[in-house]
Amino acid sequence: MSYGDEGQYGGGRQLPLGRLIAAAVIALIGFVMYMSQSQVNPVTGQRQHVAMSVDQEMALGLQAAPQMAQEMGGEVDPASDPGAAMVEEVGNRIVHNSDAKKSPYVENFHFHLLRDPKTVNAFALPGGQVFITRGLYDRLENEAQLAGVLGHETGHVINRHSAQQMAKGQLGQLLTVAVGVGASDDRNRGQQAQMVAAMVNQMSQLRFSRHDESEADTFGLKYMAEAGYDPGAMLDVMKILKKAGGDQHPPEFLATHPLPETRLEEIRAYLKEHYPDGNPSNLTKGRPLHSTSTASLRDEFQGPPR
Repeated sequence: MSYGDEGQYGGGRQLPLGRLIAAAVIALIGFVMYMSQSQVNPVTGQRQHVAMSVDQEMALGLQAAPQMAQEMGGEVDPASDPGAAMVEEVGNRIVHNSDAKKSPYVENFHFHLLRDPKTVNAFALPGGQVFITRGLYDRLENEAQLAGVLGHETGHVINRHSAQQMAKGQLGQLLTVAVGVGASDDRNRGQQAQMVAAMVNQMSQLRFSRHDESEADTFGLKYMAEAGYDPGAMLDVMKILKKAGGDQHPPEFLATHPLPETRLEEIRAYLKEHYPDGNPSNLTKGRPLHSTSTASLRDEFQGPPR
């Protein structure tokens, strides 16, 4: 990499060879580490670059789950709350009636309802810990919409997106350091170059993240249908998220998630491709989420058994 004319920068000084060699070595180490972190996903069959093993993912997720729950008001007990019981039941139904059951995480999946009534969110930790806030749950109308949310988060786990992002982040950090080392022997100029490289790396990671979100949407649609739910309910979920976000959202190229409008278009395209004649009659919206009795909720559902 060079600045100015013919490998020179301000003042006409040549970039020091030692720094260029050091930068090249750091970059090479980053690429070697990244390429060596390669595993075949047991569900998708794709070769992925991931920063940890399956066992490490599960251990990390279990370790982080209590802290994440605490930051959002704590976990709701499914033994005493119909909503939490529904989250647990629908999540398990998705895992055990879809391709997700082929994954090594199948017995490690746990689905949690968090008490936070204001935050509209759902997320998954590595290894199968899946969370939805009360703020989002209370906006959902039926079981199929909940299945869409939990199926999406299950898709993140199955595709090992967290482990992938960690591997990409490690590579990006080393390349950023390499740019800073090799740019100049002038401290300010080197720091400036490293800041530019860091920004480029950040933008790249945002792009990867949006790809992951779209991929998780696709898997969520697939999984909810395999579990007996109408995938068209995901359109309603996107409309709910769009309404909750209002007009205050960043430009899509700076967002980790595609905008709801983009996701709506992608979901419609998926439904048109996979169900050109409309959804099969055996796929259901399921039960309403806000009935008062857990027993009545269980009796109302006529979908496939777990």
